Amino acid sequence: MPRILVVDDQKDVRAMISMVLRVNQFDVVEAGTAAAGLQLFRDQAFDAAIVDIYLEESNGLDLVSGMRALVPDLPVVAVSGMSAFDGAAMSDELTRVVYLQKPFRPAELMHAVELARTAVKDNKSAASLSACAG
Repeated sequence: MPRILVVDDQKDVRAMISMVLRVNQFDVVEAGTAAAGLQLFRDQAFDAAIVDIYLEESNGLDLVSGMRALVPDLPVVAVSGMSAFDGAAMSDELTRVVYLQKPFRPAELMHAVELARTAVKDNKSAASLSACAG
């Protein structure tokens, strides 16, 4: 069963994402902060991550960069309530990240997860990986 790390500072959003993933046969580990998420990532193996871009105390893209420094081919879905992803500078660690706008439907979340997992396998560019909902 694939394991996904979900990092979001909103408990209800984490719970919704986790529920959708569990129904779709994923093992889910949750974190409410970037620091907790990075510690979990260092301590455990994950097949993918879903990270809120705008975490309360930090930038989720910094977290993605930190995780990708450890596991360069980690599939990542970056979520945000903002309509634009201008903060997504395309450094090496931030390529092949799927961006998903909140609010999103369960099917859109699962599509984004599959896109992220495929992007790493196929080594696609980030420019083709927007799964924005809204």
